[in-house]
Amino acid sequence: MPAPAPADRTYAFQLPEALTRGAIVVDIRTQAQRQDEGTLPGALAIEPTVLAQRVDPNGNVRLALAVSHDVEWILVSSEGDSSTRAAVSLRQRGLHRVTAVVGGYQAIKAAGMVGSLVATAHCAREVATVTAH
Repeated sequence: MPAPAPADRTYAFQLPEALTRGAIVVDIRTQAQRQDEGTLPGALAIEPTVLAQRVDPNGNVRLALAVSHDVEWILVSSEGDSSTRAAVSLRQRGLHRVTAVVGGYQAIKAAGMVGSLVATAHCAREVATVTAH
């Protein structure tokens, strides 16, 4: 039985709890937006044009983290609009646990939480992998 779907939206203050559950935060802003607004350390940066291919477990170029339709993905765009649309689209594809951060990166920044994602499990694995080589 699939895990229950989270609410359609996630607020910045809910990120620590979501990360504890194992949620994966994906920054879908363009490279230009990340350069202009600032990066979101700990989030995976995936351009919106390839997002579905990367997070769908049936995608040809899926991420290793995309192991099932029940992975919890939290999308972040600049102000939340693009990520909300992307979350709806991914849920229509069968990814049951996709949400968007209300207010996007701007809300995370305003809450002083930009650096709060770096302790995520997927970051720890990536650091271990890189340092092992």
